[in-house]
Amino acid sequence: MKPRNPVNTFARELRNNSTDTERILWRYLKNSQLEGVKFRRQQPIETYIVDFVCFDKKIVIELDGGQHSENSDYDMHRDACLIANGFTVLRFWNNDITENIEGVFEVIRGRCL
Repeated sequence: MKPRNPVNTFARELRNNSTDTERILWRYLKNSQLEGVKFRRQQPIETYIVDFVCFDKKIVIELDGGQHSENSDYDMHRDACLIANGFTVLRFWNNDITENIEGVFEVIRGRCL
């Protein structure tokens, strides 16, 4: 049997241990609820794992907590890799999800049309 890719294993762990804000947004994105667009969560793209992705529309959604202000170089390289692969990266702070989910949903919806 072929050994499992460590990135895929880690992505599965992240899906099984979602944050509260990821669960909130996932309620809006799952089952192609958003304009019939299919999103996946915690998916590997190259060596990175993105929070949410729509492969058809080439949209990546990242939710950022406080740790991201400390890792801005990492996020910049990650975004550059995703953009080089043709993705649009939408970043939202966790408090945007908890305080303005409808506004976040409309931004995402606008990119899906």
